Amino acid sequence: MDLNATLIVQSITFLIFVLLMWRIAWPPIIAAMQARQARIADGLAAADRSAAALADATAKSEQAVSAARVQAQDILAAANKQAQQLIEQAKNTAQQEAARIVAKAQDDVAREVGHAREELRKQVGELAVVGAAKILKREIDAKAHADVLNDLAARI
Repeated sequence: MDLNATLIVQSITFLIFVLLMWRIAWPPIIAAMQARQARIADGLAAADRSAAALADATAKSEQAVSAARVQAQDILAAANKQAQQLIEQAKNTAQQEAARIVAKAQDDVAREVGHAREELRKQVGELAVVGAAKILKREIDAKAHADVLNDLAARI
């Protein structure tokens, strides 16, 4: 192995190249690597914050859904209660109306029965007068004998 001047010059040139790279090129490369490392760390931290925010949002949405369910159940219960009250009120109103109609019908029936009895009394009185006229073989004047007819009708 023969060491000659070329090998020494090449070694010195290589050392100068390494020193120049270490002084000129190495700091920007290291800075770029550190900046990239910082961006990656920031991205990971943002991802962790986003995951935490998502978990919080999920918990809040579940609470909101749960509260909405409870509120919906309360509204449904109130609606059912109101419906039952309306049904009971309608039943009471219908019963009162039915009682009023029955009372009116009974009054109408009683009035009609009274009218029918009065008509029947008049007809019986007239029949009695006609029968008495036939029996006596003479005509009885109804106007002249109104007192007799009224007394007869009252007895019947």
